[in-house]
Amino acid sequence: MELKNPHLGFVTIPEVKVSKDFSYAKVYVSFMFENEIEEGMKVLEKSKGFIRTGLAKRLDTRRCPELVFVLDESFKREARITELLNKDKEKK
Repeated sequence: MELKNPHLGFVTIPEVKVSKDFSYAKVYVSFMFENEIEEGMKVLEKSKGFIRTGLAKRLDTRRCPELVFVLDESFKREARITELLNKDKEKK
């Protein structure tokens, strides 16, 4: 599905966790640039209904899950760990 909003920027969805009863879906999102995060999360929240409607048309289930957008910071943590490991290598 494509969401056309000039305020969204480049967003990726690395992971989605759906509850067993399909009532909720945690959608982990990450943004390419730090300055896009706040506005991007607002746009996603405002577009929840539109996204859910499109999703319901594509799903073959009785229920379409309620979407909960969560900022995925795993890339940031991974970069920090790599940075610390590289510093440690330089010291040795």
